[in-house]
Amino acid sequence: MTERFFDKVRVHPDGCWEWTGATNGNGYGVLVTPRPHKRNVYAHRFSYEIHVGPIPHGLDLDHLCRNRRCVNPAHLEPVTRAANLSRGGHNNRDRQRCRHGHAFTPENTHVESGGGRRCRQCRRDRYRERVERRAA
Repeated sequence: MTERFFDKVRVHPDGCWEWTGATNGNGYGVLVTPRPHKRNVYAHRFSYEIHVGPIPHGLDLDHLCRNRRCVNPAHLEPVTRAANLSRGGHNNRDRQRCRHGHAFTPENTHVESGGGRRCRQCRRDRYRERVERRAA
């Protein structure tokens, strides 16, 4: 299972280990454990447990890099839910990457009239997928 895990990890120059496998609706990497106890687990939790050890009961893993796809255990810290939320995990302006892992650079960021940000690469990807679906 560990070998399968590392097949789905891409290391970035900034130190993030980006999960390239499946993600859930919130952008977190998910991994399916093998039978007989087949179940979905979060990729970042799996990585932390194989590299560091068990996550203390009642604590969440905070992505210090703010990249939900990152599975680098050095970028993960066990904290209380309150601490995790107060660190800006729900504030889009503090995020350095979109939910798909693309960096929010000036070239890749569209600022909307209400102040929100959109990832230009994700927009291009969605457009290309839509064109390909219509052509099929």
